[in-house]
Amino acid sequence: MYRDWAAAAERAILTRHLRRVWGLPGTVLGRSGWPPTPDQRLHWHWNYWWQAHLLDCLIDAQARAPEPARAATIRRFVHSIWLRNFGRWSNEYYDDMAWLGLAVQRIPSSAPLAVILSELRSAWTPDCGGGIWWRKGDDFKNAPSNGPAAILHARAGEVARARELLGWMETTLVDPDTGLVWDGLHTGRHELVKVVYTYCQGVFLGACLELSEMDSAARTVRAVAAHCAPGGVLRGQGGGDGGLFAGILARYLALSATRLPRGTEADAARALVLTSAEACFSGASDAPGGPLFSPDWTLPAWEYNPQTPAGGKPPDPLPTDSIGCPARDLSVQVGAWLLLEAAATLE
Repeated sequence: MYRDWAAAAERAILTRHLRRVWGLPGTVLGRSGWPPTPDQRLHWHWNYWWQAHLLDCLIDAQARAPEPARAATIRRFVHSIWLRNFGRWSNEYYDDMAWLGLAVQRIPSSAPLAVILSELRSAWTPDCGGGIWWRKGDDFKNAPSNGPAAILHARAGEVARARELLGWMETTLVDPDTGLVWDGLHTGRHELVKVVYTYCQGVFLGACLELSEMDSAARTVRAVAAHCAPGGVLRGQGGGDGGLFAGILARYLALSATRLPRGTEADAARALVLTSAEACFSGASDAPGGPLFSPDWTLPAWEYNPQTPAGGKPPDPLPTDSIGCPARDLSVQVGAWLLLEAAATLE
């Protein structure tokens, strides 16, 4: 069942979003909206880290059901990121680069990985106890950069750096009362940003798993179940970048279900992924190519559109205003695909 749902998500997203870059043969990236606005049609608005997660989903699908055609798409996709990024693998955001590193590390593709690891190594400073910056020229250190970087360093065999990053998050960003991971720290004014995002829980959890910190991983699963999943369904965080947050958490919850010792936390992680997947797929609406997923997996996609009365039918075509209908965003659709691929690994 879950494998079929993941395949349906793949078909839908490839049908609606994947297109050539600037019309060039042998290129492909995901348009950041559907139906596309003019700048999305030309990949002018393209968003590096959304593409990294789309690549990760393609690699998930290849692991689930290997196909030569998809393998060729993955190769073209990696090259197209480099091309659209004007001949560079790096950008200004260390979290973005870490996400791409985690994807290309699975292929493997050594050229981007070497560049990205070098960038992440250079991002570490002793300010406020260690950790890496969120972006170049900023004073913010956060879970979204340190978490995926720790996972990447650990998988690359750079365990000491991975442990340093995880240790910094543990001592700086974990709420001692709830076990939830806060967003980050402004080093200049020593100000904690105590906002709770689902993907911060996911990347911290993933780092714990890679470094066999099972007590911390189990604590994080308990915190997620208690605070981030009303009714057992992972909480959505809107469109835009937020469309990916719960899907990222689902990826690492699925790993928790298989890597944690058998028992309460492993069972809870599995239940969170599968219950969320069932809500996500059952709440999807019909659209060209396949299901259109909602930013909130407990609601149909079109209930986010203020032009549609509650319980009404979605407009045809959907509005091109991404504020009016966040389900248009590639991030929202890829976040659902991440979830369904995660569920497929537990089937």
